[in-house]
Amino acid sequence: MKYLVGETAGGTSVFAVIGGNAVNLTALDPNVGADLMGLIAQPDLIDSLSGQIANAPRVSIDEIVPALPIAAPGTIICMGLNYTDHIKEGGYEIPEYPALFMRGKNSIMAAGQPMVRPACSEQLDYEAELMLIVGKGGRHISEADALDHVFGYTVFNDGSVRNYQRKTHQWTPGKNFDDTGAIGPFTVTQDEVPEGASGLKIESRVGTEILQSSNTANMIWGVRKVIATISEYTTLEPGDLIALGTPPGVGHAKKPNPRWLKPGETVEIEIEGIGICASPVVDEQDVTSKGAAV
Repeated sequence: MKYLVGETAGGTSVFAVIGGNAVNLTALDPNVGADLMGLIAQPDLIDSLSGQIANAPRVSIDEIVPALPIAAPGTIICMGLNYTDHIKEGGYEIPEYPALFMRGKNSIMAAGQPMVRPACSEQLDYEAELMLIVGKGGRHISEADALDHVFGYTVFNDGSVRNYQRKTHQWTPGKNFDDTGAIGPFTVTQDEVPEGASGLKIESRVGTEILQSSNTANMIWGVRKVIATISEYTTLEPGDLIALGTPPGVGHAKKPNPRWLKPGETVEIEIEGIGICASPVVDEQDVTSKGAAV
């Protein structure tokens, strides 16, 4: 199944995507709720709605304003170095253990909302990433059982403010500026993609300019290994988000000059079989409130 959480005149709902149209699942059954947490908590609920979906009214996905797939994720864990060529372009050694960091809730926003270049820096970079949504929580999860804990996959743009990322050995500042991490708009369940979402083309671009182009098969640590590794030190909860690193081609590594995102551009992240996460870039001084441009 392919899902879209979004807003219409009737409020925020969960939609099942069918081609270019969508069925409002929340309207069919209020137990679905206003984000994917309802379906995560009630795994059999979507099966009970299958008969209604076929005959339910449909709306164009163009009429739906995307919202976050999980409105209030408990934990957002990101990988920093998971593609060999990206590690090399950044001048790092290939790590023996995944480079992990966390994002706060103010740093993320839904696909389509403005990506904000902060007033203190022009070094806003893009990072195309696969993101998984945890369906079943747990601790000390084995690699063999790891995929049983995945609800689905979505698209993530791990927007990074590079000079702040380099200020300390910890990457937290550069990875947590408000409204720099776009998520969505679509989430697909595991049956829609290859095992572990491996073998999918992943790309970032601005207009016709291709910035990154790779394949999720090139990840050093796949989904199974990542879940097993993270659950060694923390209990994963339903609705947690895990981002799986970016391929080569990021802006700071472009030669002869870095390629930073600029206001007026729209950066697109596309993952085969999942969808496109598009974000217009704006200056911080042009934003009056979260997600609202002047």
